[in-house]
Amino acid sequence: MVVARFFRSSPLGGVCAVFLLLLASVAVMAERLAPQNPLTANYALTRNPPLGQRVLGTDHLGRDVLSRIIFGARVTLLVAISSVLLGDTIGFLWGVTSGYLGGRVDLISQRVLDVLMSLPALILALLLMAALGAGLSTVIIAIAVTRVPLSTRVVRSMVLSVKELAYVEAAGALGASGARVMTRHVAPQCVAPFLIITTGHLGAAIFIEAALSFVGVGVPPPMPSWGNMLGGVLAEAFKPPWWMVVFPGTAITVTILAVNLFGDALRDFLDPKLK
Repeated sequence: MVVARFFRSSPLGGVCAVFLLLLASVAVMAERLAPQNPLTANYALTRNPPLGQRVLGTDHLGRDVLSRIIFGARVTLLVAISSVLLGDTIGFLWGVTSGYLGGRVDLISQRVLDVLMSLPALILALLLMAALGAGLSTVIIAIAVTRVPLSTRVVRSMVLSVKELAYVEAAGALGASGARVMTRHVAPQCVAPFLIITTGHLGAAIFIEAALSFVGVGVPPPMPSWGNMLGGVLAEAFKPPWWMVVFPGTAITVTILAVNLFGDALRDFLDPKLK
């Protein structure tokens, strides 16, 4: 069984995969698991410390930190998964087309990618947010654009090697159209690196979403996300209570670490050279 072989090849990667599945389950069942409404303010419990009347304490408006972390997981994972799927899918199609067609199409597309890659991902996302405006959908689009260049370059490099193989040339010699060769013979060979890129980009997307929300241009309040939980408390006070910073920051750190370790394990599992 594939799952059992994956756990045997990388126990740590398997543990990270289980953690990510549990986190996704928590995000889906947030209404049932959250002890309080994450948007309800209770000024009588403002800045209440952990293990008092709330397990993880309350923020500067008296909202339950645990409930906001649970609902924030839904928003953060929604933004990360949607943006990565959108951006990497565009990059996959772009890379396959550019690498297979070559010539002027490839030359122009690579210069466009050079322009996108000349800007750091966070700066590019900030520029797009300034142009598109704040909102959940615009955050997804902005992060997706930052994921396109790298996935396109990796898929293109794979296509350049695959299209020179004998069976691809034989398919063309037998009369198969270029579109059929790309979809039936070239693109399937790029699925494994595409999956590895996708898992690796999840961690980067979570970080960018947290950074955008932290500086106030990401997910708009009062919708909770881990990034605006950090940014909101630091905007209220120079030295906020520790639980309002430690718990959201820990959620971001542990999730990104789990995604990166799972991506490394998946890369090793799918690499035939390591078998």
